[in-house]
Amino acid sequence: QVCPGLRTPQVPIWLCSLCGRDGVLFSTNSLLLSDWRAERVFQLYFYSGQREQTNTTHLTIDTHSHHWEKDQSEDSSSPRKRRPSMEMAIRTKWASATISWNGTDPIF
Repeated sequence: QVCPGLRTPQVPIWLCSLCGRDGVLFSTNSLLLSDWRAERVFQLYFYSGQREQTNTTHLTIDTHSHHWEKDQSEDSSSPRKRRPSMEMAIRTKWASATISWNGTDPIF
């Protein structure tokens, strides 16, 4: 039997399989589960347990950025401008989000 806490988590958590590697994407902000206003700017964390990941990856998600704030030279349709799979996974929930890696090299 599964504990009720596992069926209904207290904080948002997603199990991810990106490029054949499993990991956990989560937030410590429980308001993301119940208040859509909390989705303006928030933090997500990713941990894979892989040897090469020595620290939890800290991401800042901004779901209300404007098109004029993006780099004008950036052409997302260009095959040379590829997005990390982590960003693509996050954008399945927040389609037009701006994702900051906070100084960490993008993984996956």
